[in-house]
Amino acid sequence: MNLEQFNSLSTDEAFEALFRCCGSTAWAEAMDSERPFESRAALVERAESLWWSLDKKDWLEAFDAHPKIGDIDSLREKYSASRSWSEGEQQGVEGASEQILTRLAEANEEYEERFGYIFIVCATGKSAGEMLSILEDRLPNEPDEELRIAAGEQAKITEIRLNKLLD
Repeated sequence: MNLEQFNSLSTDEAFEALFRCCGSTAWAEAMDSERPFESRAALVERAESLWWSLDKKDWLEAFDAHPKIGDIDSLREKYSASRSWSEGEQQGVEGASEQILTRLAEANEEYEERFGYIFIVCATGKSAGEMLSILEDRLPNEPDEELRIAAGEQAKITEIRLNKLLD
């Protein structure tokens, strides 16, 4: 859809489309209330600004809308609304060695135990090995620092998805 079509969606349709881009109810509602957008650039800029104005609970809600990196069963079952986007974003996991996939699953569990939410990374264009390296590098972070990093990764994912939405 193009921007004009997006701007003309009903509130329910716009919310659904926005929520697929970022699984935060507060963010999707705020973005919907900002319509119409004058340009794609204005939409993306407002999306980022609104994202950073949210609080931790909203960020965690958005994180929860993602499958774990490499968890294909999770992609199929829980996240059917954004499955095709998630599968494309996590394409780097395909063809990874069993050793990498096993360690990725273990590191995901360590991360979730340490921080209380799943590991969020903008996976587009990254191999499983690269994602594993990033995950392992972020494990020692302090919780507040890691939350900001994860929120930044969500912002990148949201921008990519908004651009896909408007293609």
